[in-house]
Amino acid sequence: MAQDIPAWVEDTLVPVDKLEVHLKGLRHKAVSVFVMREGRTLLQRRALEKYHTPGLWANACCTHPHWDESPRDCALRRLDEELALRGLDPQYRGQVEYRAEVGGGMTEHELVDIFVAEARAGVEPAPNPAEVMDTEWLTLPEVRERIAAQPEAFTPWLRIYLAEHGEMILG
Repeated sequence: MAQDIPAWVEDTLVPVDKLEVHLKGLRHKAVSVFVMREGRTLLQRRALEKYHTPGLWANACCTHPHWDESPRDCALRRLDEELALRGLDPQYRGQVEYRAEVGGGMTEHELVDIFVAEARAGVEPAPNPAEVMDTEWLTLPEVRERIAAQPEAFTPWLRIYLAEHGEMILG
């Protein structure tokens, strides 16, 4: 099913088909959420059916807002759709821009609004299998160790976030 997302074409923000955005490497809006619980961050392993970066580990939730959707509303919507996590209060941490090849001739060039949400003890995700094949709660040092040992198992954006923006995101 085609989905239009907000992307810049000749310096004008317009709705563009999501697949076209990634094939052309167009700069587009995105939202990324880190969910924390008791000093650990929630990672998700992307479903094998995803059209790019299938089977790779990422932060809790990464997505594109609908045309007139606020970044915070988008974060809440996708936390529910991907992980069945409700009742969280995502806090805005800032904006990041990055560009990365994601395989299959596709490029992510995102202007990303970053959020961090704190989950209560005992809160567990219930992943939507069309989106997420596995989840794991890890400390930041554990995430960094795993990325150092096997970087190809992690999405480019998670590697970029932690290498270049970790302090801003996870303070």
